[in-house]
Amino acid sequence: MKNIIDLKGVWKVYRMGEVDVPALRGIDLEIKKGEFLAIIGPSGSGKSTMMNLVGCLDSPTRGKILLDGRDITEFSESELAQTRGQKIGFVFQQFNLIPTLTALENVMLPLAFQNVDDAKARKKAIEILNLVGLKERMKHLPNQLSGGERQRVSIARALSVDPEVILADEPTGNLDSRTGEFIIEFLGKIHREEKKTIIMVTHDMNLAKHAEKMVRIKDGQIEKIERRGSS
Repeated sequence: MKNIIDLKGVWKVYRMGEVDVPALRGIDLEIKKGEFLAIIGPSGSGKSTMMNLVGCLDSPTRGKILLDGRDITEFSESELAQTRGQKIGFVFQQFNLIPTLTALENVMLPLAFQNVDDAKARKKAIEILNLVGLKERMKHLPNQLSGGERQRVSIARALSVDPEVILADEPTGNLDSRTGEFIIEFLGKIHREEKKTIIMVTHDMNLAKHAEKMVRIKDGQIEKIERRGSS
């Protein structure tokens, strides 16, 4: 199975006043197409920084990041934005839904950015909202939905452009345990049935155990890589 993402000697250093603060220190990591990966570590370990880099939301200070064999560190801002829109779906802990748009309109939004015809976008969004069990809630605004429903809208929005990679940042962090279990099982279903590459950032070991591979991050470096069933 080929690699969909390669990180090669990736550093991310932030300038804080007159001091350089490294968030990532020489990360080397291969992520295979169709893999379910969990990046785990305590707060401040660098895991969210890594997700931002993989998601084309930020650029490394040095090193290379290859997405489908193309070095995204050489992309212009417009190329990065296009890549995000076409290849990557985001699921955030805070949901990040537009409060003035209905569930349906939130899911249609990424399709609008890709210049998809409005009728086709609406049809696609309805199909995906049905898939996540929100057939009766698609005309509701985010503040009329429960936390679990909002996260399902977030997942539907991530799936709307049929991305190759789904990045999930603490996807169950604001949910009760029962709803969180539904969300993680749904991500697992997408992985199995749709063959999506899923990269999940979490500090929760119980959540991470749903992944095929766990990458432990500490102080900006990879401490350990484990496959499910291995020690």
